[in-house]
Amino acid sequence: MLRRKWLDEAAYADLVALCQFLPGPASSQVGFSIGLLRAGYRGGLAAWTGFTLPSAVLLLLFAYGASALTGARALALLHGLKLVAVAIVAQAVWGMARTLASGRTRASIAVVSALIVLLNHSTWAQLAAIASGAVLGRLIFSPADADGNQPNVRIPISKRAGAVAFVGFLTLLTIPPLLSRVVSWSGLELFNAFYRSGALVFGGGHVVLPLLRQAFVTPGWVTDDAFLAGYGAAQAVPGPLFTFAAYLGAVVQPTPHGLPGAALGLVGIFLPGILVLIAALAFWESLRRHTSARAMMTGVNAAVVGLLAAALYQPLWTTSVTGPVDFALILVGFVLLTVWRTPPLIVVVTMVTAALCLEVLASATGNCCSRVPI
Repeated sequence: MLRRKWLDEAAYADLVALCQFLPGPASSQVGFSIGLLRAGYRGGLAAWTGFTLPSAVLLLLFAYGASALTGARALALLHGLKLVAVAIVAQAVWGMARTLASGRTRASIAVVSALIVLLNHSTWAQLAAIASGAVLGRLIFSPADADGNQPNVRIPISKRAGAVAFVGFLTLLTIPPLLSRVVSWSGLELFNAFYRSGALVFGGGHVVLPLLRQAFVTPGWVTDDAFLAGYGAAQAVPGPLFTFAAYLGAVVQPTPHGLPGAALGLVGIFLPGILVLIAALAFWESLRRHTSARAMMTGVNAAVVGLLAAALYQPLWTTSVTGPVDFALILVGFVLLTVWRTPPLIVVVTMVTAALCLEVLASATGNCCSRVPI
């Protein structure tokens, strides 16, 4: 965009800051904003499609291929992908903690958030963790302590359009759960699960992991193994991590699944972030003057670090790490990501190849050294 001079560096920085402030996938929201600035709503839709579709297609293909995987080698492949997920989420926790939970106060908020989620695995606990971060941030942080700058993005969206988008965001967040109590339709329940997960994510794509697991694994729609294998595969494809929803929509047990389920998942998980972005862009000039909002988001950012740390332990660690060799592979992957700055795709290939080699070695020696309990 900068090379084409569609916008300057200052405007781009403003867009990034604004999207990091909002719930939803920041990268996709930035892409949508650039398209919106360049060519209106159709430009925003085109930009979102171009940014999202490649990884969504790859994950959909993986979903169809994963169902055909059988035998020890296939199980080793899936187990390697699960270990990849552990290493990458550990990297995310490490990086986010250094920037969003630095210092005693923010680290303490992160710990409180993690304790809330670890002691109560319900969706309400996750909401309570985020809410507690907002409240503590408002009470503790002064304007000088708050994160972020004051973006000054000027995009031609009327306040009326922003209000309609915000009402639509709230309507889709509240009405489907109420309808699902009186209307027995699995499609509505799936849309609600995807939409709710996309609407409550602050701090990056990895934070959606505990929300999606609660929404899909807990009711038995997707097995833990299938969930974590798909999450590991999502690290190997380009594009936003939220396209993991395409994989989940394809493999989920209730109908619709397959291609219709993937489409439902993508729309459901990305739509809330787009709606709240349109609303924020329309009112941002007014909202950005309130330092209390930035203080609340500082607390929320610290809380999502704790939320992700809790997800690193449950379900990732507890369902993936079964022995010292698994831990060793995760440690290697973590160091490659954090110290050597190795691209995630190379880490995925390395760890999965190692898992397959260990399976071959175990078959040849008649034992499986990676399955000795820690």
